[in-house]
Amino acid sequence: MSVSMYSMTVPYYAAMLGNLSHVLAKAEAWAAERKIDPAVLLNDRLAPDMLPLRWQVMLVTDHAKGAIARLGGVDVPSFPDVEETFAELHARIARTREFIESIAEANFAGAEDRTITLKIGGQDMSFPGLPYFQGFSVPNFYFHMTAVYAILRHNGVPLGKGDFFGRG
Repeated sequence: MSVSMYSMTVPYYAAMLGNLSHVLAKAEAWAAERKIDPAVLLNDRLAPDMLPLRWQVMLVTDHAKGAIARLGGVDVPSFPDVEETFAELHARIARTREFIESIAEANFAGAEDRTITLKIGGQDMSFPGLPYFQGFSVPNFYFHMTAVYAILRHNGVPLGKGDFFGRG
């Protein structure tokens, strides 16, 4: 049985972006109940050299839209990184989901072998589509998703594994 690149990517990222929205909504409600300024959570980080929560969310969306665009053979949309509130982050997540779900399944024909070239640290890196997805896109996507979860848990937001995976 073969699995299409479309079925491995679009529904997968769309679902995880929904989980991200759920986690942020839970954090927002938790902060409101405790009369905590949302900016405290949005600007928190686990280490001084780490990007804050709001940037982690922006990077999750960047990795999702970038992967789907590249594998779907379309231009990666540019979203300015200006979000500073929960509402703005929710809108960015929704915009990302809308974009990735707009790419037709037919665009993914041959995506597993399509050459994906990225500029990383000033150097071009090229991958065939499947290794790009498995070895670059997924790890980076999950790294930033996990950072969001960890920052919120560190602050006391009552999240569990089910929230991360959409069962909370």
